[in-house]
Amino acid sequence: DVSKIEEGKAGTLSFLANPKYEKYIYNTASSIVIVNEDFSPQKSVPATLIRVPNAYESFAALLRLYEQNKPKKSGVHKLASIAETAKVGKDTYVGEFAVVSDNVKLGKGVQLYPQVYVGDGVQIGEGSILHPGVKVYEGCVIGAQCVIHAGAIIGGDGFGFAANQENNYEKVPQLGKVILEDYVEIGANTTVDRSTMGATILRKGVKLDNLIMIGHNVEVGENTVIAAQSGISGSSKVGKNCMFGGQVGLIGHITIANGVKIAAQSGITKDIKEEGIVIQGSPAFEFGPYQRCYAVFRNLPKLLNQVNELEKKTGHL
Repeated sequence: DVSKIEEGKAGTLSFLANPKYEKYIYNTASSIVIVNEDFSPQKSVPATLIRVPNAYESFAALLRLYEQNKPKKSGVHKLASIAETAKVGKDTYVGEFAVVSDNVKLGKGVQLYPQVYVGDGVQIGEGSILHPGVKVYEGCVIGAQCVIHAGAIIGGDGFGFAANQENNYEKVPQLGKVILEDYVEIGANTTVDRSTMGATILRKGVKLDNLIMIGHNVEVGENTVIAAQSGISGSSKVGKNCMFGGQVGLIGHITIANGVKIAAQSGITKDIKEEGIVIQGSPAFEFGPYQRCYAVFRNLPKLLNQVNELEKKTGHL
């Protein structure tokens, strides 16, 4: 089995990657600990150490092997509903009360857990997993080896309304779709809206946390990761290999360059054109200047008191 290093038990394997957890390695009960090659213990370690180039990456690889060896569900439950026009691949699992609509195509080894809804004409690639309660609206395309967690909604209408002469809002029909390329993972209760026209696209390897909102006609580049409670407004384009912290917000119709890192709770109001930059704040700007500004901001009450004292002294003079 495996365990966290601070909760190690005999017969389990742990890892040490973050230096702040080093103190636990000297008394952990874990039998084996995976460490980085450059780890130099300060005193005796009771566990066997396995040195690797990247401890976290190696531990994650072991966990994937462990998960792959777990038995997978297969077969179609008698309480599932599959349309006659749907095409279901080999080794597919369809759980209780799942609905597979007309002209759906399910690839080999797809797993649809209970209460999943798959709308008309949806395509789901080989090995993809949809956890309980996932809803995929009509016409959407999900690639191979994708994972969509419970409660996520793929292909709901984008937020499109136009004011008429009476200042009432009339709905703009959302006629597009959502495309998830291969190896995309979507967190629980995350929503990805269908486009007005064309497609909302998450490129290969995109990873979205729980409780994220992706607006209509958004495009997210390859291997970009976005943490919980973030929101991307309609028609924005995010480059590849970007990293967003939690509660990041983007206004609509802007472009984010490749490799950009955005700190948590930042608000992005304009294009970010420089690749690989780190930004923070609302409105966001470069991380270094932001930190210096924040240091000044935290001292404003103290500076105000100093100014008031100076005013009193100059007043007496």
